[in-house]
Amino acid sequence: MSQREWTGPKPSERLALLRRTRSVAMVGASATPARPSNFVATYLLASTDYDVYFVNPNATEILGRPVYRSLAELPVVPDLVDTFRRPEELPALLDDVLAVGAKAWWLQFGLWAPELARRAEAAGLTVVMDRCLKIEHARFHGGLHLAGFDTGVISSRRAAR
Repeated sequence: MSQREWTGPKPSERLALLRRTRSVAMVGASATPARPSNFVATYLLASTDYDVYFVNPNATEILGRPVYRSLAELPVVPDLVDTFRRPEELPALLDDVLAVGAKAWWLQFGLWAPELARRAEAAGLTVVMDRCLKIEHARFHGGLHLAGFDTGVISSRRAAR
């Protein structure tokens, strides 16, 4: 299956997924501020009502919150698992996602695995690949600026000088 043969959820379906999501587990979250996962985590904590859980066996705290070694150690079943891992780690991670009973599997930019997506969908998961959770959330909620920051302004008019 080529990239063009798998389209994933349409924008309206991604919006519905984001609206019904209450808890997000970020697998591969990093405590390093320069890492994309840290930027996404900062956004989710500041700009959403999601309960955010960090999963990384090599960290104990990220952004002042506890970090869990695995999805199985989370105190909740996450609605959505946001993935920041290497492609070769995805098959085992999908097994973990299915085992904990999550409803959606989100693969960040650069992660594309159509065979795994088909397997996940066959098991009842909603799958989003090669998209950023932060960008999609901001896009649907009026907070996307050219630099990727929420300006707090939704307008087509230039600001007065």
